[in-house]
Amino acid sequence: MADTVTRTIDADTGQARGKSRRSRLLSLLALVVLLGAIGYGAYYMTYASRFVSTDNAYVGADTATVTPLISGPVAQVLVRETQSVNAGDILVQLDDADARLALAQAQADLARAQANAATARVDLARRTALAPEGAVSADELTAAQNTASTSQAALLATQARVQAAELALSRTTIRAPIAGVVSNKHVEMGQQVQAGAPLMVIAPITSAYVDANFKEGQLRDVHVGQPVTLHSDLYGGSVAYHGRVTGLSGGTGAAFSLIPAQNASGNWIKVVQRVPVRIALDPRELQAHPLRVGMSMSATIDVSGIGS
Repeated sequence: MADTVTRTIDADTGQARGKSRRSRLLSLLALVVLLGAIGYGAYYMTYASRFVSTDNAYVGADTATVTPLISGPVAQVLVRETQSVNAGDILVQLDDADARLALAQAQADLARAQANAATARVDLARRTALAPEGAVSADELTAAQNTASTSQAALLATQARVQAAELALSRTTIRAPIAGVVSNKHVEMGQQVQAGAPLMVIAPITSAYVDANFKEGQLRDVHVGQPVTLHSDLYGGSVAYHGRVTGLSGGTGAAFSLIPAQNASGNWIKVVQRVPVRIALDPRELQAHPLRVGMSMSATIDVSGIGS
């Protein structure tokens, strides 16, 4: 009987100890959670609330599409895909035989028009000098004046044709409008190109920018001029870019899509919209670590300042 009582007392004592231990652990866990919440709140209030971030950001640039202004066969293609070019470099040379013939014909017509105009001026000057003496009738003088005027007009028209032929000849040489990298090239030697048909794109990688698509709820404190820190997937976290907010788009991406959302029809589900924010990059950092159009970036804006 005594042994039974002893075992009962020991069991009760063990249960009490277990409950006490669980209570201490739960209290410790609650304390850790409370301290973590306090720490996170302090971190958010003093640091994290100063920034808004997104990884929905991509490199962009004001690219130039190269198109011929006249039609003709391609005589030479002087660049290749991915090649860097400077503004004014020759990209494509069209066959200029027809343009040279047209210029030669226009120059011959100009020489003839100049001779006719000179003859008409001399004849008018001679008749004008004889008119006071009555040696030339009024009708002859009027005819000479009309001939001189007509020949001068023909000379001006021929000069315009020469200028047009020279312009057409110059347009057989297609040059780079800006400095950048040749991309999306689809022109080959011997190809017949039409005026206005795109031949290639020049991407100016040294003047690239970033369009970061922030959620609408993140834009409350975003203003032009605020500093931005960016990282690219290409270089990872080891390379940081620094830029400035230069503007916010006038609408969300959905508003300018090819088929805008029709929220007033059918069932409606709210979707958080994103607004493109344009960010200018430091040219020196771009020079040291070039980017390519379309590359992924992450952007963090410091919204603690008002900006400019």
